[in-house]
Amino acid sequence: MEHSIGIILALILVLGISAQWLAWWLKLPSILFLLGLGILLGPIFNVINPDQLFGDLLFPFVSLGVAIVLFEGALTLRFSDIREHGRVVSGLVSWGAILNWGLISLGCWWVIDISPVFACLFGALVVVTGPTVVTPLLRIVRPRPAVSNILTWEGILIDPIGALLVVLVYEFILSNAQGHSLLLFGRDILTGLSFGAIGALLMAAALKRFWVPDYLQNVVTLGAVVAVFAMSNHFAEESGLLAVTVMGIWLANTRGIDIHEILSFKESLSILIIAVLFIVLAARLDIAQIIALGWSGVAVVGVVLLARPIVVWCVCAFSGLNWREKLVISWIAPRGIVAAAVSSLFAIRLGELGFGNADIISALTFLVIITTVLLQSISARPIARALGVAEESAKGILIIGSNAFSRAVGNALKELDYRVKIVDSNWSAIQTARMEGLDTYYGNPVSAHADRYLGLVGIGSVFAMSHRPALNTLACLKFAGELSKQQVFTLRNAEENDDSGLSRLTHTYRTSRLFGADITWQKLNSLIGQGGEIKVTPLTQSFGLDDYEALYGNEPVLLLGIDPKKQLHAFTADSDYEISAGWTLVALIPKATLEKIATANGKNKEDDTAVVEAAS
Repeated sequence: MEHSIGIILALILVLGISAQWLAWWLKLPSILFLLGLGILLGPIFNVINPDQLFGDLLFPFVSLGVAIVLFEGALTLRFSDIREHGRVVSGLVSWGAILNWGLISLGCWWVIDISPVFACLFGALVVVTGPTVVTPLLRIVRPRPAVSNILTWEGILIDPIGALLVVLVYEFILSNAQGHSLLLFGRDILTGLSFGAIGALLMAAALKRFWVPDYLQNVVTLGAVVAVFAMSNHFAEESGLLAVTVMGIWLANTRGIDIHEILSFKESLSILIIAVLFIVLAARLDIAQIIALGWSGVAVVGVVLLARPIVVWCVCAFSGLNWREKLVISWIAPRGIVAAAVSSLFAIRLGELGFGNADIISALTFLVIITTVLLQSISARPIARALGVAEESAKGILIIGSNAFSRAVGNALKELDYRVKIVDSNWSAIQTARMEGLDTYYGNPVSAHADRYLGLVGIGSVFAMSHRPALNTLACLKFAGELSKQQVFTLRNAEENDDSGLSRLTHTYRTSRLFGADITWQKLNSLIGQGGEIKVTPLTQSFGLDDYEALYGNEPVLLLGIDPKKQLHAFTADSDYEISAGWTLVALIPKATLEKIATANGKNKEDDTAVVEAAS
């Protein structure tokens, strides 16, 4: 028996991680594969019976796993992010979320035989979308930047806000069941808030005063989360989830501490927990109960889908978004990790407390998750294309490094209506780019923070043009997996001429060289510094490539070309394009060449004037 339990636990872990990898490879939400595996292993083939496998440990195991997931999500909620990403995002995650909750709760109570408090709990559960389901979907749909930015940040910010709402409703239900509801509810809320605040203050003090060495910060934080969760539950049963959520939000908004490494660790841990947790939870699903919902279940899904456009139209009033963009935002709202995990946990606990219809909440939630993820994964791209909101191909360019030359390229591409994002870890350089009106990301492009916040939706190519060859190489390695090796380019640095280890490293993992084998970062920035300019020149039947070369000679550095189909091409050491009429060339013209042309034009004008005067 012990041997079989070990094999089953190993099977759950291996299959869970495999499902996460498959989701990454197919660029689909991982919840699809995790739930599918759980249903296959549980109710269909009866390989796993979680209640039998874990026994009395099932609820503590699920509860602790959900607590860690909620804490990790809460670490991403910075109040400054809500303000920085516009009125639409702020509205969707604040009063829009409350409106959505109210509409779904009322609709659910009306169409299905369920108590008002359970309807409110279900409404709170399905308010949350989440980045783990939204981001893969956006990579498939590729909507316009305005739409993708709204949906991305809504998913990131609604995760902890929705979780907090769910926990508060759950606490109210428990306190109401025990009598003296308001008094007990107040006690539970106060306990959760107090332990969460105390845990955050102690953890922040430890980080600020360097009481914990760097290599222990992650595990000490994990220990603190578990301790806060357990202590809060000890003094007020089920207040631990609120405590860890408050602790995460408090730490995320505390100045003077760096939580990036902690967040990275918690993300990795959450992936592992989710991989195991979801297979276990899905294995407990009663398929017959979901089927038994019948038309009532369909009606509830309809309520969830219909509430979304009402909320979006209210929030987006006077936003400048057209009706097509609002429709796409209304349609893309798949439910995911928090809804599934928390609904299952609450169903277990409420069932233990004697609530006879507690399982219906979990069944309805999973029905909504499966329906929204599957339906929107299949239909979102065709709908967005039909409405003209989707980009035919990812045309955006991610530029690594903010320097004079890269900013000049970014501005030229922006003028040509290409989406450009510049990445740098130097704050002064990023400030300069922002002052020029360029979209930026401040941070390391190969960090875990960038994985969450950089945003590759709409990005099709990467130009690694920083002054750090090693960073360029690492960025290309990273993004070649996300995009493709053919769309990742590096600019050679003069430092790579020597026979150092750095040179050998960059040579081994080198991608296509931008603008030619002999063109270096130093040369291009020097030309810009001397007064060189980037010129955009369309080629026509009357002004072809020969005329272009006659005008500029061999001095220009050809950078980019746009073919008649509006496809962007980077000129590299290996490129061999047939350039003809209909192309647009982007080149860096040295100052001396510009002056020579200006002088020649001035002389021609003088000659023309002399001819006109002589004729007179």
